[in-house]
Amino acid sequence: MPKHLLRPQGDFPVAGPIRRFAAIFYDFLLCVALVMVVGLFYQQGLLRLIHGSERLLELSQAGALDNDPMLASLALLSLFAFFAKFWTHNGQTLGMQAWGLRIQNADGSAISLWQALLRFVVAIGSWLFCGLGFLWMLWDKSGRSWHDIYSESRVVQLPKGSHKQ
Repeated sequence: MPKHLLRPQGDFPVAGPIRRFAAIFYDFLLCVALVMVVGLFYQQGLLRLIHGSERLLELSQAGALDNDPMLASLALLSLFAFFAKFWTHNGQTLGMQAWGLRIQNADGSAISLWQALLRFVVAIGSWLFCGLGFLWMLWDKSGRSWHDIYSESRVVQLPKGSHKQ
């Protein structure tokens, strides 16, 4: 399968930590909203359909819905789908678009679904280690985080005006 080249093409500098964290914050807000919508549809849609309103209220008051593995799985899958779609399509989440950043391979092509999965899983691990995987870019000579290294991709800063297409 031929690689999907991203536009604009060029040799762009690696993105700095301040822009990356600003984009992460934007995307965090979007992810909170996404998880809220998934939870609403799951609990008020699917569970209400299965159990009915009265039984769902009983389960909720008894705390039976507090640690629902199905809801956690749906939320995680939805978050991965969000990032994978943006990263593999145009290399940018909405937060990255706002800050002029893009994820790409060294040759300027979009990352694959496998690379997106690696980035997603390793980024979760980075947060679980108190953000060390993200802060790694401060010590890495190429400015890479753990998920950049493991997915063999990089986050670049696009020139001004080129990301508003």
